[in-house]
Amino acid sequence: MSDIADALVIGGGLHGLSSALQLARRGVSVILLERSRIGRHSSGASAAGVRTLGRAREEMPAALVAMDMWHNMEGLVGDDCGFHANGQLLIAETDAELEDLRAKVDVLRRDGFTNEEMIGANALRELVPAIAPHVLGGIYARKDGAADPHKTLAAYLRAVRNAGVTVLEGVGVTQLERKGSTWHVRNGARTFEAPLLVNAAGAWAGQIAAMAGDFIPLETKASMMIVTERIAPFVRPTVGAAGRVLSFKQTNQGTLLIGGGQQGRADLENESTEIDMQRLAKSAAAALAIFPSVGRLRIVRTWAGLEAKTSDYVAIAGLSPNAPGLMHQFGFCGHGFQLVPVLGVAAADLLLDGRTDIDISGLSPARFLNGEPRSTSAVG
Repeated sequence: MSDIADALVIGGGLHGLSSALQLARRGVSVILLERSRIGRHSSGASAAGVRTLGRAREEMPAALVAMDMWHNMEGLVGDDCGFHANGQLLIAETDAELEDLRAKVDVLRRDGFTNEEMIGANALRELVPAIAPHVLGGIYARKDGAADPHKTLAAYLRAVRNAGVTVLEGVGVTQLERKGSTWHVRNGARTFEAPLLVNAAGAWAGQIAAMAGDFIPLETKASMMIVTERIAPFVRPTVGAAGRVLSFKQTNQGTLLIGGGQQGRADLENESTEIDMQRLAKSAAAALAIFPSVGRLRIVRTWAGLEAKTSDYVAIAGLSPNAPGLMHQFGFCGHGFQLVPVLGVAAADLLLDGRTDIDISGLSPARFLNGEPRSTSAVG
């Protein structure tokens, strides 16, 4: 006997939940399969940045639609998900960095994008008085911000279940094949059938794609994060640096969340990560250079989450060019959190209507299946 639905979603991270939600709200019966537990890896380990700042051009159209959705998140999932639009900054410490940032904003303006603006030293210090005196200015994205990853997961899971989705944890995929017009997904002796399939399996999505006949090269990331003890509020925007690997924000609880992309060691087979203390120290040093006042704070926790990375550092979202009824949605390279609401809509549109008004043409998996991916100026 098989479990039968209209659509199967593989992966219980936020992107899998978002796709399941939008499909169910279109009247489709959905079964979601998660090999571990909901939000176990990248979604639960996310720094929850909600940003258009520094996006690859291929992702920008969808990211701008997603930003409007984040500003109305409570209407989407019944919870604000802890989202606060306190802005995001990318600062310059040298004249050369400042000129480079100015050139990037000029190019965006030329192409019609107005989400980023240059600000000088005085305006920067009005926003972030504690920033180091040598910082010269930077780029500011006013509508950007950050959310709470655990509130977001809880809200999406409630919404998915309320929409009638069957959520199964501890159910990995051992075999996948297309028979006629139906996908057959096997977990040991148990089989699931549906004509529509979403591959949102995160770091394991390349394996799922290969089972379907789409061989998409992926690498694995294990981005490390630092959490400090709680202190009084002193910084509202999320701050990055043009010349350093840094993401610096203060949470609603008062802790500092410091990351930006320093990598730990990833073990995909054992679903585990290991902290690289030497590299993690570089994150702490970058934070101290930009915010000297935090030097005496205690670190209370560190972690790293498993996530897939594409060779061009641009997400994959689109229908398989080879396998009918299959939507790929993975390879977010550490910056997929903000895209969660919009790509769920795009997945439902493409699977049910064959088209979407959301421009994700630059995210197509076909770019890897039809030769070398084009180069990009994406910022990690």
